[in-house]
Amino acid sequence: MMPSHAEPGVAVARPPSLSIVVPIYNEADNIAPLVARIHEALATYGGDWELLLVDDGSRDDSAVRIDAESARYGRHVRRLRHARNRGQTAAMQAGIDAARGELIATIDGDLQNDPYDIVRMIDELYARDLDLLCGLRADRKDHWLSRKLPSRIANRVIARVTGVRLHDYGCSLKLMRRDVITGVRLYGEMHRLIPVWVAMVTSPERIGETPVCHHPRLHGRSNYGLSRTFRVMLDLLTAFFFLRFQARPGHFFGAIGLALGALGSIAMLHLAFVKFVLGHDIGGRPLFFIAILLLMFAAQFVTTGILAEIMTRILHQPRLTIDARRPLATDADWMRTHD
Repeated sequence: MMPSHAEPGVAVARPPSLSIVVPIYNEADNIAPLVARIHEALATYGGDWELLLVDDGSRDDSAVRIDAESARYGRHVRRLRHARNRGQTAAMQAGIDAARGELIATIDGDLQNDPYDIVRMIDELYARDLDLLCGLRADRKDHWLSRKLPSRIANRVIARVTGVRLHDYGCSLKLMRRDVITGVRLYGEMHRLIPVWVAMVTSPERIGETPVCHHPRLHGRSNYGLSRTFRVMLDLLTAFFFLRFQARPGHFFGAIGLALGALGSIAMLHLAFVKFVLGHDIGGRPLFFIAILLLMFAAQFVTTGILAEIMTRILHQPRLTIDARRPLATDADWMRTHD
């Protein structure tokens, strides 16, 4: 837990440095109030912090507005830019890669998340000794049919499949330790599945959630729709595979191969009985060709499993690692510092 005071003669620990990552896509009207609100929320925070606004190929004036806010507040407000739109996950990963704080907070750029929750979440992260603390939108201000219902179904499916028991995977307001999240790479639509991927590098018991505020959108329009459901499901299948079989892919492919091989062998034994005992011709029977295909697929799956095991052994060989809890850069102007 972060100490807020100390007895006489005892040094007070400085609050951890913080990087706030905000993916931006066509949010020009929200940028100025968002930056202002973040500064208001962190006005009393005693640690160093920076704000990374990741312009994900916006087609409006978002880039110009970000530069204007950086000039107004200082160099701790940084702009990262994608030449074209690559999606929220890629934007979030770019911000995480560029972040230099001990803690990283992610937040949406549409003003629906409340920056005032961040400081409270920092205290709670340390009090509960967590690696990742996710926001839970207790009173979500979104349309029920297009946003709330699909999200509720997706949350239950993800929790059931992965075993990481959270109630709101879709809330972008998350706080995480930098040395943990840097061990994860995000692709596709996997920003929703950050807790699942973090569970691969730390204990699920060190992942928690806390109620946060949620506001209705005031400017712009939502970039999400029902079409993202299919992409999320594909990413969920990928996450399930890595969560359960990352260290033993041969068990996954081998189990499928053995099942197909068993079916093909049973079919062949039946055909052998028909051929050699009953004396019937089996050359033109569909089951004969199906049995051959099953045995071929079985051999391919077993071979794939062996190759995957070899690659896993190479990937998991011991290697020299560098402590991620390293001192911050010496140039002090990259963060907003409280003396």
